[in-house]
Amino acid sequence: MGKVTTGFSMSLDGFVAGPNDGPDNSLGDGGERLFKWYFSGDATHEVPSGTGTFKMSKEGADTIDAASRSAGVLVTARRTFDIAHAWGGKHPMNVPIVVVTHRVPREWANQPGSPFTFVTDGVESAIEMAKQIAGDKTVVVGAPSVVQQCLKAGLMDEIHIDLIPALLFDGVRLFDHLGIQPMDLEITEVDTTAQAVHITFRVLK
Repeated sequence: MGKVTTGFSMSLDGFVAGPNDGPDNSLGDGGERLFKWYFSGDATHEVPSGTGTFKMSKEGADTIDAASRSAGVLVTARRTFDIAHAWGGKHPMNVPIVVVTHRVPREWANQPGSPFTFVTDGVESAIEMAKQIAGDKTVVVGAPSVVQQCLKAGLMDEIHIDLIPALLFDGVRLFDHLGIQPMDLEITEVDTTAQAVHITFRVLK
């Protein structure tokens, strides 16, 4: 089965969203700085769903393209699902989505053609379900709260950070509410541009 990974644009002081999350969990109250690098270059990246195009550096576009090709499923939180209004039924990544929740939204229950699978018995079950769906492809964890649960449970294999030269001073931190022992990581890849430093870490277990 594929590895479990996550990737976020992060400010230098550790925030991955502003204090008032936007629909894509990145915009608003200074959070727009996190994705400025998506629109600061000449290389084109079209999102897999075909619903948008970014103009970024070649290094950034190559990073996003590689992540898109390897992704087999996205695991997210119910809060993110609700904020995004279920992405209109089609996430930009255009992959199946596993939603960690305490209750299944009635309007999406048993809906034909739905890309969503709702798991109500915890993050371990959600990741196991995601691995079955993804097969040999990557399980991408796309919500800070679920990332934190995966780290606590020892389920995360890889972390990718697009480090942004900005300080937000407030917002949503990726590595918050952990309360666990220190964890060692190995840097496996680094690409640097004027807009961001793209760093991939392997979680040492």
